[in-house]
Amino acid sequence: VQLQASGGGLVQAGGSLRLSCAASGRTSSNYVMAWFRQAPGKVREFVAASSRSGDNTYYADSVKGRFTISRDNAKNTVYLQMNSLKPEDTAVYYCAARPTTVVSYHRSQYNYWGQGTQVTVSS
Repeated sequence: VQLQASGGGLVQAGGSLRLSCAASGRTSSNYVMAWFRQAPGKVREFVAASSRSGDNTYYADSVKGRFTISRDNAKNTVYLQMNSLKPEDTAVYYCAARPTTVVSYHRSQYNYWGQGTQVTVSS
């Protein structure tokens, strides 16, 4: 499966962005989908994940209550709605997929990655 992330940009603190990740090549409903992010000089960290159906979602504590992951399997697309953005949310955001039923928080467990989209939050 190929993943294409989009929707990043520059936003002021307190603002919102919605990221999209379009999957091609295989039906996205066969994959657990997740978002990770990587700030300069830091390791890539888990942000959110969705079960294959979208019925179950998981979040890092740092984004819980502010970010929402969702998916539209008919469109083979996963979204990350980001509200109340903070400067510390600044990073390159990556979508990822793994062809199992089990959600993982670990980047090593994901087989497929998008190219990343930059999110910059100004104070």
